[in-house]
Amino acid sequence: MSVQTEGTDTAGGPAVHKARTPGPPGVADHGSGSPSRRGGAAPYLLLLPALLATLVLLGWPLVKNGMLSFQNLNPRQLIQHLTEWNGFDNYKEVLTGSDFWHVVERSLVLTAINVVLIMVIGTLVGLLLARLGRKMRLLLMVGLVLAWAMPILASTTVYQWLFAQRFGVVNWVLDKLGWHSMADYNWTGGQVSTFTVIILLLVWQSVPFVAINLYAATTTIPRELYEAASLDGAGAWKSFTSVTFPFLRPFLYATTFLEVIWIFKAFPQIFAINEGGPDHLTETLPIYAFVQGVGNQHFGVGAAISFLTILVLLVMTSYYLRMVLKQEEDEL
Repeated sequence: MSVQTEGTDTAGGPAVHKARTPGPPGVADHGSGSPSRRGGAAPYLLLLPALLATLVLLGWPLVKNGMLSFQNLNPRQLIQHLTEWNGFDNYKEVLTGSDFWHVVERSLVLTAINVVLIMVIGTLVGLLLARLGRKMRLLLMVGLVLAWAMPILASTTVYQWLFAQRFGVVNWVLDKLGWHSMADYNWTGGQVSTFTVIILLLVWQSVPFVAINLYAATTTIPRELYEAASLDGAGAWKSFTSVTFPFLRPFLYATTFLEVIWIFKAFPQIFAINEGGPDHLTETLPIYAFVQGVGNQHFGVGAAISFLTILVLLVMTSYYLRMVLKQEEDEL
């Protein structure tokens, strides 16, 4: 068996090669070890500013809110600068009351309806973008971006005008179409009608994000796979289920996870439409925490509700978190 080595013949005679013998195991090469150690610490040094900003801007308010949830903090304590610790009394008051569980049920139902509508409509629009021509795709994407970039309170105000009782465009259109009883309909006078306006608003604000995200995902699918599926006799539906959907599945999971968080913590849209009314029937957990904490000036109770809101959100997203952790373990 021959061993190939490298060398140069400097004197015209046979070249002499010196094989480099590896050192004993466990002994590091000091010439290259130090730079590698310095390179290994570089990512952590680069992450340090972001970690410090996160701890200051998010960690400390979270800790402070947790401390408030164990205090009896009302206007009297604020004025007199008193700190009255009451243990788990705030949590007992919230959890033993029926209002909290009604709000939790209402929040879960609202989140489920919105997320399903957003994902279905957003996915269909994203697939439509992938099939349109360049000019029509550009026109539709400009409209989606404008709807997405519109400030939340501005778009909420537009919806208030659209569904206004006396001069709203929606009531005028319905009246012209023959539903004369809708001419002066009060959309914020009942629970179902108010939630209808809120759902339409949240879906309108969220669909652009899902559609653009899914369209970007479709651009990563190799065209050769569609050609192979076509040669195998696959139709449009079979191509979608065997080619498109497997590629879009990770994007759908991530987008659904983000939409659950965004819808569940939606505050300005619901509060600006009717402040959780009528008769507190459209209050979700963020609205309920604000009303109890700031509105009724029971700041300790409001802090406890906000912490329970975080726990409910963690339970809702636990399946996705387990899936992500499992995927990382499989990659390792």
